[in-house]
Amino acid sequence: MSPAWRAERPDVGAFLASADLARAFTIASFAAVFGASAIRGLAGDVAYATILIGLAVLGGAVLVARRQEFEVLHLAPTTLAVFAAWAGASVLWSTDALLTVAGWAALVVVSILGIVIGHVRDAHQSVRALGDVLRWLLAASLVLEVLSGILWDTPIPFLGIRGDIDELGPVQGLFGSRNDLGVVTVIALLTFLVEWRTRSVSPGTAAGSVILAALLAVLSGSPTIIVVAVTTAVGALALALIRALPPRRRRAAQLSLGGGVIALLALAWAQRSAIAGALDGRSDLSLRTDLWGEILRFSDYRPVAGFGWFGPWAPREAPFSAVNFILGQDHASALNAYLDVLLQLGWAGLLVFLVLCALALARAWLVAGERRSVVHTWAPLTLVALLTVSLFESSVLSGSGLLLLVLCAVRAGQSRSWRERLERRSEATTE
Repeated sequence: MSPAWRAERPDVGAFLASADLARAFTIASFAAVFGASAIRGLAGDVAYATILIGLAVLGGAVLVARRQEFEVLHLAPTTLAVFAAWAGASVLWSTDALLTVAGWAALVVVSILGIVIGHVRDAHQSVRALGDVLRWLLAASLVLEVLSGILWDTPIPFLGIRGDIDELGPVQGLFGSRNDLGVVTVIALLTFLVEWRTRSVSPGTAAGSVILAALLAVLSGSPTIIVVAVTTAVGALALALIRALPPRRRRAAQLSLGGGVIALLALAWAQRSAIAGALDGRSDLSLRTDLWGEILRFSDYRPVAGFGWFGPWAPREAPFSAVNFILGQDHASALNAYLDVLLQLGWAGLLVFLVLCALALARAWLVAGERRSVVHTWAPLTLVALLTVSLFESSVLSGSGLLLLVLCAVRAGQSRSWRERLERRSEATTE
């Protein structure tokens, strides 16, 4: 090998560890996961799975190239690893081992993307990349809805667009359903507002992005978006008040707020029957309460371990086929992430999942309360939105919802990990 050729040979390791590749990987991952419905409609499930697997392999190579920047034990939160391990172990008692392996692989692949993004991009860079992707996807959604509903006056079936914008919705855009579009618009509004406050984009771009997301949120007609938006707004107000307090009073305020939230959750659980009865009279929630009642009944057959991890439902497999047959409906999920985990992984899996979500939210909230930059508020408020929508949808268990959950958990754990605190105490003791 001549010296001249050796000098011209590309350094693969440097390329994999480069900032340019990290940015491209982040944008490609967000685009692939948030654009899943459109990709599947255009190219099929196999093509979409190939894209995700390719990105996961590339992400693994990036982590190997950057291995000196972090420790293996700090790659992911312990609760996330335990949850993934329990989901994988459920293949031993699943009603269909092959489908459980496929569902587990989807869980792991999307989680890898979130882990890689959390380690190769900081909070500001992640928000900026997500903002760019959502801007383009929402703009394309609006354009296609206008073409379908006004100019062409015909649906676009392979994209799931019904062309109802001429009747002011509901519209689906590139996200497959109005509920998925509604969730994305809430996440987009949070992202665009953080971009605006941090001056990551020009004021005109920020204002246009907020208007675009708000318009599509209204046109989506999602029955859950109001609850999610109100809850997220209340969370934003509470976080703003915490950040405005002097440091000496902040801890007491955080403890009081946390205690109040726990008390409200306990009260809601204690009065769950009364709440369900009050909501059952509304047509948009009656369908959900009937479904949830059947899921609770079926979960009693396997209360600890569940029926095995599938992620989105396999309609022909038990117990999903039995639930749909009894109700005379065709559900693809439990329309509640927590009940979906209960049905598939039992109380053991649900407990791990709840701890994962609670720790991620608590850590992200504390980080946002201590650090002055507005960009740190994105993670806790995104988690508030995801955990609220999980009461009405199971989207947080797969796809974009799972990606954001993992990213926020990894980001929060980097600053509030118990392992890092133990290491700092050990170092202080040795010194």
